Amino acid sequence: MASSALFHSSLSSLSPNLPAFYQNPASKRPPTSSLSVSCTSSTFDPSPATNSTPPQPPSSKTRRAADENIRDEARRHRSPHSFSAKYVPFNSGFDSPESYSLDEIVYRSQSGGLLDVQHDMDALRKFDGAYWRRLFDSRVGKTTWPYGSGVWSKKEWVLPEIDDDDIVSAFEGNSNLFWAERFGKQFLGMNDLWVKHCGISHTGSFKDLGMTVLISQVNRLRKLNRPVVGVGCASTGDTSAALSAYCAAAGIPSIVFLPANKISMAQLVQPIANGAFVLSINTDFDGCMKLIREITAELPIYLANSLNSLRLEGQKTAAIEILQQFDWEVPDWVIVPGGNLGNIYAFYKGFKMCQELGLVDRIPRMVCAQAANANPLYLYYKSGWKDFKPVKANSTFASAIQIGDPVSIDRAVYALKNCDGIVEEASEEELMDAMAKADSTGMFICPHTGVALTALDKLRKSGVIGAGDRTVVVSTAHGLKFTQSKVDYHSKAIKDMACRFANPPTEVKAEFGEVMDVLKEYLFNKAPKV
Repeated sequence: MASSALFHSSLSSLSPNLPAFYQNPASKRPPTSSLSVSCTSSTFDPSPATNSTPPQPPSSKTRRAADENIRDEARRHRSPHSFSAKYVPFNSGFDSPESYSLDEIVYRSQSGGLLDVQHDMDALRKFDGAYWRRLFDSRVGKTTWPYGSGVWSKKEWVLPEIDDDDIVSAFEGNSNLFWAERFGKQFLGMNDLWVKHCGISHTGSFKDLGMTVLISQVNRLRKLNRPVVGVGCASTGDTSAALSAYCAAAGIPSIVFLPANKISMAQLVQPIANGAFVLSINTDFDGCMKLIREITAELPIYLANSLNSLRLEGQKTAAIEILQQFDWEVPDWVIVPGGNLGNIYAFYKGFKMCQELGLVDRIPRMVCAQAANANPLYLYYKSGWKDFKPVKANSTFASAIQIGDPVSIDRAVYALKNCDGIVEEASEEELMDAMAKADSTGMFICPHTGVALTALDKLRKSGVIGAGDRTVVVSTAHGLKFTQSKVDYHSKAIKDMACRFANPPTEVKAEFGEVMDVLKEYLFNKAPKV
């Protein structure tokens, strides 16, 4: 159903929008659009469909020469386009009097506010929603550079002017949209619950979606001889993993500021293994963030945190992908864990672009889920958006969202107000119980997803989310990054936590009779009751 949409290509209906090597040479190709050309990087011809007979794709693609790689192949099939994007102050339009080229190194507006990447929507609107749906669907599951990536398959909506040669990609995205059948029925009374597993990715988190965009742009800046020696970030784990991996792939030095003793070993080892220069600093994430902002103002280190709006351009493609996986049907609810709060805005932006460009006719309601130990957005929401105050984030198993002074607070509020959104919170016991329950139905989720599932549970019990509402929970990281928290839970080793769904191993003597007795009791308890 939904997931099959990612693997179904409407190639026969794509008409002139196919890449050059899919075109039938016997067919007369319709003329391309007369739009002005700003760069030549797209393999697909973005000219609109005409009334001429659509060329049919050949039965098989001609294999490239043995000495040619997929980048070489892409160079041979470049087509012109006229799309563009630039930085403007957050909540400004494309025609804002203050704007900056994406080739400039700038993180804040003149007033000190956030920046946003704005696209030339008028140019994108020259092509209708059906065109964009066909184009995006045609690229899924391919190895064509760079469109095999779930991010770069939407390149025209991400970084339209970057050359394919500058792109640094691990073919990220295209992540599983999992039908949580048993969890939904057993614990929530729902039959249309889905989990978007963004953590099934190159480095194990959704951060790959944004990092491929940011490092690709850095790669371009370095080729343009901009003053960039390395790329740096403050991180609670996942950002540093993505940054170090993509920098390593591009041969760019990476610098990571980590709060000492506040992330899992699985998260810490990733940047170390990928060759990053790691600084373990005796402070929390907010302290690391303050330091990295000060350092990048003095040294030729490009800032990679979500203060930099480039990353959000990649992250928004997960929202587009959800629509694509549902065959362009809009879910009722999307629930996203929130820490630094860039992701909730990125999802809103992806949904909104699809609505504005005619791919869908509405957007879903969104929920931002926070850990109660780091809940400034929740407190702001409960005050009626009247009084935002940063908080001192306390320790939480959902370590990636242990942030008390989120950079993207304004972005998150804007998104939630414009989609009739909700903010919920989860205690430590609630999020760990939710994680254990989800795992017991065949998933293996991270604590942050436990936060989102707790929010869903509360909204189901209050009747806000209905039993039949199609709901997507965004899982932001892979559970394998958080095995210690799972070990502690199932060992009942967490202080002041009942661990009600713990499943510790049963110790038994190495004797046939002892093992038989234990198994008989287990099977008796599990047998269907007549």
